[in-house]
Amino acid sequence: MELADIDLVNPDNWVPGVPHDAFKVLRQKAPVFWQKMGEDNGFWAITRYEDVVSVSKDPGTFSSFKGGTILRDLPEEDLNNTRTIMLNMDPPQHSKYRKIVSQGFTPRMTARLEPRIRSATTSILDEIAERGECDFVRHISAELPLIVIAELVGVPLEDRHKVFEWSNRLIGFDDPEFEGGAEKGKMAAMEMWMYANQLAEQRKQEPRDDLVSALMTGEVDGEKLTEMEFDSFFLLLAVAGNETTRNLISGGMLALIENPAERQKLLDEPSLLNSAVEEMLRWVSPVSQFRRTATRDTEVRGQKIREGDKVVVYYQSANRDEDVFDDPYSFKVDRSPNNHVAFGIGEHFCLGANLARLEIRVMFEELLRRMPDIELAGPVRRLRSNFINGVKEMPIRFTPSRTRAAG
Repeated sequence: MELADIDLVNPDNWVPGVPHDAFKVLRQKAPVFWQKMGEDNGFWAITRYEDVVSVSKDPGTFSSFKGGTILRDLPEEDLNNTRTIMLNMDPPQHSKYRKIVSQGFTPRMTARLEPRIRSATTSILDEIAERGECDFVRHISAELPLIVIAELVGVPLEDRHKVFEWSNRLIGFDDPEFEGGAEKGKMAAMEMWMYANQLAEQRKQEPRDDLVSALMTGEVDGEKLTEMEFDSFFLLLAVAGNETTRNLISGGMLALIENPAERQKLLDEPSLLNSAVEEMLRWVSPVSQFRRTATRDTEVRGQKIREGDKVVVYYQSANRDEDVFDDPYSFKVDRSPNNHVAFGIGEHFCLGANLARLEIRVMFEELLRRMPDIELAGPVRRLRSNFINGVKEMPIRFTPSRTRAAG
């Protein structure tokens, strides 16, 4: 593959899978690569681990606020709306906002969810255990994050599939199956904001021991979240806490199916599960990239970058960097060390990382115990997206069982 052949923008190029061949060429030949987007637009693609880390840790030079964090340029009104989302903030605003929001992700808040996560996982697998086949995405990996979000924010369990549908429309704008398009995404955001408002009003009247109540009362330096800031965080939580964990569980299961020796190693040595979860995160990297905007003229690896240029960090490429990971194209459940950047790095390191790890660990503990022989029963259908490494459908079959839950 030549540099002239590389197109990281066209979502069609991501449907067969993450374009790792292109990333390998870029890391070797052009680690700071100007990727065209039409005639008069483009961005600098950052593909080496060291550079992804350095750009991510320098928000003063590479801003999340100035142009937002998605590839396409937004109209000013839409850009201003997205700037109320924590992903699109820079310090010091981001630091203050994160302090408020982090009060809902304390170790106590996370730890108290483990019994509920275990119970939910058992119920999910009970639903399909006797069938011997199902769609792994819809019936297994999508269900747990939705239940956890419902538990976290106090959404009635029967409403969880509204969150599923809203988040699909928000991140699936490049996939025709989800009736893509910017207008559909904006409508989904509006519906989600209205729902968040209703939740917030309920908690103001009747506080509970949940994340919404914590955010309603939490403050830093005497400041609380505004209504718009709360609505925006609810949207972020619904998408980030749903889509990413769902796709990690799906991609992690696929990795175990495609690497039977590694799955057997994990079955033989369950103590390897924590390192296996980290390897799934490195291997799948559910979020492909985020954009930054240069606030001044600068350089990365000797390449001049002008003020206002888009700079895009590719986590999936960083997580296959040969200079950092030994044999990076092999899936190894016992990989150590494994300093992946699947959760990002720097100020925007994923706030829910420990909760996501907990969900993934519990799910695979139960899957490996109850359904150790899962195999594909049809083609895997992937999301058409250059942003989310997503699986839409993954038919599986396994030995049916009524009694493994009790065992």
